[in-house]
This record gives sequence, C-alpha cells and structure tokens, in this order.
Amino acid sequence: MMLLLAAALLGTPAPQCRYDLAAMLALEQQAFDQDMDGGWRALSKRGCDAAAADLIRDWRAAHPSDQPNAKILFWHEGQMRAELGQTARAIALFAQSRKPAEKDRAWGWNLYVDGSIAFLRGDRVGLERARAALAVLPRPPELADARGPDGKPMTIRWPMNLNLLDGFLRCWGQSYHKAYGCAVPMSVKKG
Repeated sequence: MMLLLAAALLGTPAPQCRYDLAAMLALEQQAFDQDMDGGWRALSKRGCDAAAADLIRDWRAAHPSDQPNAKILFWHEGQMRAELGQTARAIALFAQSRKPAEKDRAWGWNLYVDGSIAFLRGDRVGLERARAALAVLPRPPELADARGPDGKPMTIRWPMNLNLLDGFLRCWGQSYHKAYGCAVPMSVKKG
C-alpha cells in the first residue's frame, strides 16, 4: 500500500500498473475491450483502475475512426471512473455510451445508462423510473434462438442489466463499487 501511495505521489505508476502503451494501442477493439485477461481489463484485475481508465481514453483517442463501433468503451471508462469516485467524469462518459433510440428500442441499454447515471447522481426516483421501464421491456425475438459461443442453445435472463439496477437499489447510498457488487449475477442457462 505504501508503495502504491508513494508511486501515486511521485506520478510514477506502481510496478503492477505498468504496461506497454504501444502494444495496447495496437490491439483491435475486440482484443482491447473484450479479452477478459488482456487489454485494459488486465490492468483493472491488478487493481490499476486509474491506469485502466486512462488507457481506455488513450485507445479511443488513437482510434478515432472506430468511434461509432466503440461506444462501449465510453461505458467501460465510465465504470472505472465511477470506481475511482470520479463521479462527474463517469456520468459524462456514461452519457456518451447511449445508443441511438431506433437501435436501442428493443434492448433497453439506454434505460440501464439512465438508471446508472441516476444512481451516481443520488436520484433514487430516476433510478426507480429507469428500472421500471426496463423491467417491462419485451424480450426481443432475436433472443428466442440464442446460442452460446459453442453453438449450443442458451437462455438469457431478460431484461439484461435489470439485475444491476436492482443491485443499485438494494445497496442505495453505497459507493458505485459496493452497489455494483450487490447485483445478483445474470443467469445464463445452456440447453
């Protein structure tokens, strides 16, 4: 802990938070964002959320042509900022992750965004409103024949992200980190 504090005060990353910036920026979005043991996630797993947030920001800046396909990176950086208590920055990043209404109507991503922002603002009524709207969203027909990466049928609990908004309500008044951990895991049943 003292090493981390000293490194932070000196502006030098702690040893476990160092990484090869050029190699990270060279990654394609899928590898950078969705590899659970690589990209920015490897830093976060080592307790380097500030470095992970900055790396996501830097990757977006290095890949401006990928921005229409990289809205999820605004979300992931926002989550890191929320974990760090950088609430205003997290809210701004979450807002940038919204999808166009016509592309989101069936999925409810924007309702999850709205609920998360309401939680960060301390707006319980806004969170409850977003949760209620998400809870009644009908299952999209695309999920009727959902298949896992192995090609086998699977059932995805619907609506997606409702469990997270419920966790925020269950642990109202806690930090983002603690409240996010109050979510019941999303169940996926393979058939």
